[in-house]
Amino acid sequence: MDRHDDGGRDGPRLDKWLWAARFCKTRGVAQDEIDKGRVTVNGQAAKASRALRVGDRVGLRLPGGLERTVVVRGLSAVRGPAPVAQALYEETADSLAARARAAEQRRLAPEPSQAIEQGRPTKRDRRQLGEWTRWSASLDPD
Repeated sequence: MDRHDDGGRDGPRLDKWLWAARFCKTRGVAQDEIDKGRVTVNGQAAKASRALRVGDRVGLRLPGGLERTVVVRGLSAVRGPAPVAQALYEETADSLAARARAAEQRRLAPEPSQAIEQGRPTKRDRRQLGEWTRWSASLDPD
């Protein structure tokens, strides 16, 4: 039996397709995302070995809480250039609108941690912050 035989399936495995369509950096990451329940096919939880068909609706919950819904337009188990990968799927109008809303929300209300430029405070910085809490203008005797 050939090592690359797909066992009579119609299309590639879900984890291979996610990798080929460049939603995941490696097949291992794709398998982990599927095992964690972050990927659905046609509204149902899927296994990594599920065979995809053209027209299937794949729901992805990506890091950062962003959800994408795509319709499978092409099948491939081989990772290729980005333009080829983008031709494998078509994002739904609802998903595009949700991504636009999320981008606008991030623009209007940026994450507070993004404003920190120096990183963690040093020991000297912590001492200076501690001195602020020890002094109060209302407690100073005149």
